[in-house]
Amino acid sequence: MNNHSSATPIHQRWIFVCALTLLMTTSMAASSCATRLASKFLGHEGDADQTHALKDLAMFHAQPAFIAPGPAFDAKKIMAGKSIYRIAGPSSNPWYQQGFNGMMSAAEKVGYHFSACSNEGQLSQYQQCMAEGVKQKASLIDLFAGPNPNDLASEINAAKSAGTLVAVSHNFGMDGTVLNVSANFTVDFGLAARLLADWVISKDVDAHVLVLVSDELPSTAVMRAGITSEFIKYGGSSIKYKFENVPIAQWSTGLKPAVEEAIAEDLKLSYIICIYDSMSEFVVPTIAAANMDGQIKVIGFNGTPFVLDMIRAGKVEMTIGECQEWTSYAISDAEMRLIGAMGAVKNMHIPFRIFNKDNADDAGIPATYGKGYGDTFKADYAKLWGL
Repeated sequence: MNNHSSATPIHQRWIFVCALTLLMTTSMAASSCATRLASKFLGHEGDADQTHALKDLAMFHAQPAFIAPGPAFDAKKIMAGKSIYRIAGPSSNPWYQQGFNGMMSAAEKVGYHFSACSNEGQLSQYQQCMAEGVKQKASLIDLFAGPNPNDLASEINAAKSAGTLVAVSHNFGMDGTVLNVSANFTVDFGLAARLLADWVISKDVDAHVLVLVSDELPSTAVMRAGITSEFIKYGGSSIKYKFENVPIAQWSTGLKPAVEEAIAEDLKLSYIICIYDSMSEFVVPTIAAANMDGQIKVIGFNGTPFVLDMIRAGKVEMTIGECQEWTSYAISDAEMRLIGAMGAVKNMHIPFRIFNKDNADDAGIPATYGKGYGDTFKADYAKLWGL
């Protein structure tokens, strides 16, 4: 395995599709990608609470503020002679390249060695990467947004026996637990899910909603639960919704019929939630072909640049964005603290921002990764690290 240095550019439309594909566990891939299961529209008792929904949403329209995940520390002292070795998804994927660049930037600021393992997302490659990290005597191996630690138990044990810390990052929700690793640095996927439901509640108390998911991903179960919980608590009896599972490997062929069937089943369909917003590439044209683009609104999570461009074009209503570079700095901070024996950070405070027609321009024209979240967080982390 070679150390990762640069990525071949890929069209934005496939950036997050590729990134998410890596989150699939090898053992589940064949079975979970086999079929798309039909489901029924659900509803609950009571009246919709738009006041609650609007209050929740209001906090996420502006550029996010920095929240320190812990006390300041002397990063240069802690990281002297230390190194971090990153194992993520395909090296050719620009979404992962953004994360690599962010972690490399943090490493250069502090002055420690950072490298990553080139791979194309195969389990056998992850296993080789783990062996390479141990061979290099890395202080910490970071399993970022893809490698499933449950598939690497023996390799993780070998790393720990060699004195190498193993951390999982950006793979699981806030309540997720992973056995046998030094730390699990989580993202609040549940919050993103609740905000998606809140958006619908705030806009249409009689909404009929199709929620498109990919159940093979660890984060999907958390997002299913978050959406369901919010609709139960605040959606009232008039909002109807159903989940439809389309595995990532079938997005190009499965999302179109899933949307067509939902429209045929319910001519009152008014919202489609793409819990991973790159689904919009296949969903939006299907809505247009059915002449329903004036009725059915599309929202999602990730803040993928081409989706932000679709918001400006009036084809998508909203996406909840996450800044990849900010996330990379947050993970770097958490892993330095772990190396310095300061314990595992419980909340990295990775921020989200809601983008709609009112602020989509903040992400750039055309939209680019990292724009729209402010540019002070690097200085904030530098101060926190004593630089």
